Amino acid sequence: MADCIFCKIISKEQSCDIVHESQELMAFKDINPKAPVHILIVPKKHIATVNDLADADKELIGDMVLEAKNIAKDQGIDAGYKLMFNVGRVGGQIIDHMHLHIMGGWQ
Repeated sequence: MADCIFCKIISKEQSCDIVHESQELMAFKDINPKAPVHILIVPKKHIATVNDLADADKELIGDMVLEAKNIAKDQGIDAGYKLMFNVGRVGGQIIDHMHLHIMGGWQ
């Protein structure tokens, strides 16, 4: 989607601090962090919300969670962290491109 900031990041039209990239996913630091470590994992396929997932997206969601585990370890927060999807405006979702928050680093 042309006006989606995450699609622009994925296409490298918009810069960010990338921590991981694969064929299906991109992970980068949140520009407005709510934790000492706050990273977003975004599918390269544009899916607006969790409510828009199809049965064919099961593997993608699994990949997102497994990548979150790997990123948490790489970031040194694997002793404890939060994973969170916000769904829709009422659920706190600001950008209409599904993304998984990894938050941790509290002492």
